[in-house]
Amino acid sequence: MARWIILICLLVSIVEARRHRNQFNVRNYKPIANGKNDDTRAFLSAWGDACKSRGRASVVVPEGQYLLNPIVFSGPCRALVTFELKGTLIAPANNPSPSNTTWLNFRYLNQLTVNGGGLLDGQGPLAWGLKGGNPLLISLGFAFINNSNINNIRSSNSQNAHISMFQCANITFSNLNITAPGHSPNTDGIKMAQSEGININHVHISTGDDCVAMLSGTKNVNISNVYCGPGHGISVGSFGHNSDEFDIEEIFVKNCTFKDTTNGLRIKTWASPLNHPLKASNIVYEDITMIDVFHPINIDQEYCPRRNCGIKVPSRVQISDVKYRNIHGTCKGDVAVTFKCSASNPCQNISTENIDLRRKGNHHHHRQKPLRNFCSNVHGVSHGKQKPQACV
Repeated sequence: MARWIILICLLVSIVEARRHRNQFNVRNYKPIANGKNDDTRAFLSAWGDACKSRGRASVVVPEGQYLLNPIVFSGPCRALVTFELKGTLIAPANNPSPSNTTWLNFRYLNQLTVNGGGLLDGQGPLAWGLKGGNPLLISLGFAFINNSNINNIRSSNSQNAHISMFQCANITFSNLNITAPGHSPNTDGIKMAQSEGININHVHISTGDDCVAMLSGTKNVNISNVYCGPGHGISVGSFGHNSDEFDIEEIFVKNCTFKDTTNGLRIKTWASPLNHPLKASNIVYEDITMIDVFHPINIDQEYCPRRNCGIKVPSRVQISDVKYRNIHGTCKGDVAVTFKCSASNPCQNISTENIDLRRKGNHHHHRQKPLRNFCSNVHGVSHGKQKPQACV
């Protein structure tokens, strides 16, 4: 009996030792951890050891403040790595490198997990005021990442976008809190290009640009239970401006709330003379709440952020098979639904069902113009309640 007890104790101690052996605590790599001196080397060393280990490995960042210059956490790794952030990472307010556009880069990894409840402090307010210099940093970038989970992380005051993805597949983002002031420039919450199988759920985004932006080549995205505001809404595009772009399709947005945003549900394409046609198709928006949104539903095929694009040709992006179902709430502007589609490629098979959008405040006030919809070059159908009256 005693021999069995000794054997069990030995096995437990081996398992515990292995578990701790595969935990790589950055504190063991001698960071200064005062939030002012550069701790990049300690993080790279911890990542390198975790990446080379076998089985599952964790890079653990305990509570504390760590200043990191732009850093690349690269694979492929032998281990399946978890980046467990409990502390606060602080970006350099003045990016030291002209070639770096992303602060924390994860690249070429499979089954990555990022979690821990910690904070990414992009130091945006300090960086936005700097004249000239090196590019403002995207806080968290994923490139060539597959089958991964990013959850329970906070991002504050990114200098540029908070999270970006390029050529990623099957990633879930959940329980994130993303914040920057409504006036902050180009601080998209989550943006992606040439990526597919992306799930975004239970995410709170308050920022100065798109809460979610789906750019060229984005496919099969599920967005649910996202709170957006302030910000510019959830956007398909912009695209249709360059010759190296790809279709956007299979986008599903459900159970989301927009508050005090400029746009709610937006599809934006450039009026540009492309060599090849593009399409945005199979897009479903349902069960959406709008609270004081300027443009709740908006297809804009004459997108021009600079107001001086000199539109000479209609957009060559074909928008089709878009469904709006159960959209309700209040509108700050004069137009609730805008379908400004391409004259050469009219929007096809657009459907609206149970749309109930009202003016913000006292909509019985006799001086207020009634809320209206605007349609041009659009073909589709409307079902159920339509307030304001449908123009499809």
